[in-house]
Amino acid sequence: MTFWPDDGEDIRTRPVGRSKAAKAAMLTFQELGHRYARGNLTIETTIPVGYGYGSSTADVVAAIRAAAAAAGAELRRSMICRLAVAAETASDAIVFGEQAVLFAHREGTVLEYFPGEYPPIHVVGFVSRDDTPIDTLTFAPARYDSREIESFRVLRGLARHAIRKQDARLLGHVATVSAQINQRHLPKRHFEELSRISDEVGASGIQVAHSGSLMGVLIDAKEPDAVGRAGAAATAARDRGFTDIIRFSVNVDGAPLWG
Repeated sequence: MTFWPDDGEDIRTRPVGRSKAAKAAMLTFQELGHRYARGNLTIETTIPVGYGYGSSTADVVAAIRAAAAAAGAELRRSMICRLAVAAETASDAIVFGEQAVLFAHREGTVLEYFPGEYPPIHVVGFVSRDDTPIDTLTFAPARYDSREIESFRVLRGLARHAIRKQDARLLGHVATVSAQINQRHLPKRHFEELSRISDEVGASGIQVAHSGSLMGVLIDAKEPDAVGRAGAAATAARDRGFTDIIRFSVNVDGAPLWG
């Protein structure tokens, strides 16, 4: 992301149409006392839009940082989060990188800093052509009932323990239960196929986007042949007609450069 000041009428983006990023830059300049900043935001990204990869938050956070750099200023993560929520209504916690946090995505605040980083995991993500992309600005958030809320309290404790103990299997269980709850709110049409792929490759669990169509499997990178099983999961997803298949690693020393 690069900001180029000019004498235009407002803040514009290249490519056009990235209104959230433009608003984020404008709010940042206003916060830093430059109410009349104008220019172009040049956005370079390979993140697909509307599937739950966090593309809008990536754009917004990058725009905030570009605007702050143009103004010769630095911003705390808490301020970046507040500006991001103001720009896009709800924000992911990507500003915290690999630090595990429980994040109130519509308030832009951290509810809890978990004790450490995520355990080493290989992730294989994909989408189905039958699940349409989501416009997060018009997407109505889930309204969980009391039983689901109580389940999330339990899952929060399990996630904390999994991160403290670096237990990818337990963290995968947390993600799986969360995905199952999500089926009552933003169901994935091929959820059973996703579960079967996970079972076939011996994955730690499954994950889904709660505001998008992305889904995938989580593989404990410390287990035998973890890289091979990640490859098998990608092949199985392709054979079943899933698209936009990606592989990446989280906190894995010597992780492969996935093709």
